[in-house]
Amino acid sequence: MKMTLSRQKSFAATIALLVACALLLTACGSKQKTVSASGSAPEVTELRYQGGVGSVTFPELAEDLGYLAPLKLKYIGNTISGPQDIQSVVTGDTDFGGAFNGAIVKLISAKAPIKPVIAYYGVDDNTWTGYYVLDGSSIKTAKDLIGKKIAVNTLGAHHEFVIKEYLHRAGLTAEEIKQVTLVVVPPVTTEQTLRAEQIDVAALGGVLRDKALERGGIHPLFKDSDLFGIFSAGSYVLTDKFIKANPNATHKFVEATAKAIEWARTTPREEVVARFEKIINDRGRKEDTSTVKFWKSTGVAGKGGLISDKEFGTWIQWLVDEGVIKDGQLKLQGLYTNEFNPYANEK
Repeated sequence: MKMTLSRQKSFAATIALLVACALLLTACGSKQKTVSASGSAPEVTELRYQGGVGSVTFPELAEDLGYLAPLKLKYIGNTISGPQDIQSVVTGDTDFGGAFNGAIVKLISAKAPIKPVIAYYGVDDNTWTGYYVLDGSSIKTAKDLIGKKIAVNTLGAHHEFVIKEYLHRAGLTAEEIKQVTLVVVPPVTTEQTLRAEQIDVAALGGVLRDKALERGGIHPLFKDSDLFGIFSAGSYVLTDKFIKANPNATHKFVEATAKAIEWARTTPREEVVARFEKIINDRGRKEDTSTVKFWKSTGVAGKGGLISDKEFGTWIQWLVDEGVIKDGQLKLQGLYTNEFNPYANEK
């Protein structure tokens, strides 16, 4: 289950380039604003970010609810990959980005100067990912996946970690696990690719899963919730340099996002969906709003996106066990922060 030497060299070279770029860039690109005498005004006026087609992020919800003002978001494009999103933060193309916590740990282990500041997605009773096969498939157990193809949205993130954990727990050897092929397929076409039998298993979560289940003919081989229970799985990150230079903007961003998470958690589902539809329609990107109708919950475990030790400690140990990082290479203390979250001091 260890990375090959060529993959390790490729990964190291990529991260070295990203970190070098980060050190050459300023926190930057954002328009400057004079800080008030009280020190409470954000040091920048806007935060650059990547969004998702037909979906609404919590920072976008926060802006629409008025929680983010006077900060504004500057949309620069879409992403379907958490690792790509946080690499964009490292290179200075965006000010914040989010990814699976395991991918964040891997990037930090390569000396990337980033800090997780708030959780933004996860797994609960309503929000989870299933790994689906067609009804009638010969795949019944983990052993049956040897020589088969599983569609994921990106490599090195949530799906890859969960799949390998499933295979490991089922007793497959490292050599057997290498024979299970992960294929990158855009989430919006994953269901179609499975039904066309171009892949054997499809990772489906959220609205895409529910729409696929409405059409029938598929069932889950396993779920991420079966393996890990209820947990926050991913976090938004900022660079250390951005946080140091812009503490007020950092506080405002985290506070607003935390409040948006709690608004979505405590507001009737129908009202949340209607708000998402309004945001999508108002931003004028010619998107389909049908998927947000299937929204069920935030999936975030901690109140207001508070991060817990286990949500990073689990993946540090996983990477050690996989041979990706050395035991003791990363310390949990100081790896993430809840400092800017307004719910951190609640009993």
